[in-house]
Amino acid sequence: MRISVLVNMFLLIALGVKAQQLELPKPLNRSDEKMIKHEGYTCSFNTSRLTPTFVAWCLTRERTKGKVKRSNFFDVDPVVDKRYQVKHSDYSGSRYDRGHMCPSADNQHSQQAMVECFYMTNMCPQSHALNSGAWNDLEIQCRSWARNYEKIYICAGPIYDKQPYRTIGSRRNYRIAVPDRFYKVVLMVGKNTKAIGFIYPNGSANKDMRDYAVSVDKVEQVTGLDFFYQLADKIENQIEKECIPSAWGI
Repeated sequence: MRISVLVNMFLLIALGVKAQQLELPKPLNRSDEKMIKHEGYTCSFNTSRLTPTFVAWCLTRERTKGKVKRSNFFDVDPVVDKRYQVKHSDYSGSRYDRGHMCPSADNQHSQQAMVECFYMTNMCPQSHALNSGAWNDLEIQCRSWARNYEKIYICAGPIYDKQPYRTIGSRRNYRIAVPDRFYKVVLMVGKNTKAIGFIYPNGSANKDMRDYAVSVDKVEQVTGLDFFYQLADKIENQIEKECIPSAWGI
């Protein structure tokens, strides 16, 4: 076993971690939430909004070195009941991108992971300006962190501020909710364990990610999710109230 793996195991024990999947928020006990486990990520898919409530994954240094080519084949998720299967065509003409929550470039380590990251349960209607701009920049930054720290834990998803939701889709009974904003939280476990959150508008955003950095507590307040709950309470409470972009090199 590699020394770095052993060190990480001891760190997790020291931090009071109860399980390994630190990227996963506390489970949601709601009838319209379906937990889905794929090779590269786990998501909670909301069958009312037809978008994921969260998508979570552990990004390792090894995953960033993958050579599998981008698929570009968006497909229905076969594990979802047909009543809730979103199709590629449901976004057609909407002026919204099929925005990955877990990006394809984080899944180049495996052909199966690449195929599954293009399932529509990993997508949200996302403005092209955000998808190709500031959100993409944050994804690139996360891969840089994974290479530097060896492993980080990520959870991302949509935020809905308005009721009723804006929707897209032309099929009867298949109306896909359009997010008002998006969040991402990142955890690094190590000698100086730390966490940071980000909230972006679903539209144009400037290139300075520090403008969108927030504490994990703030993301929890907005989303109602409980992140990194498997850490010891003292550690969790400390890192989740902080927002220190400079500690992350940004």
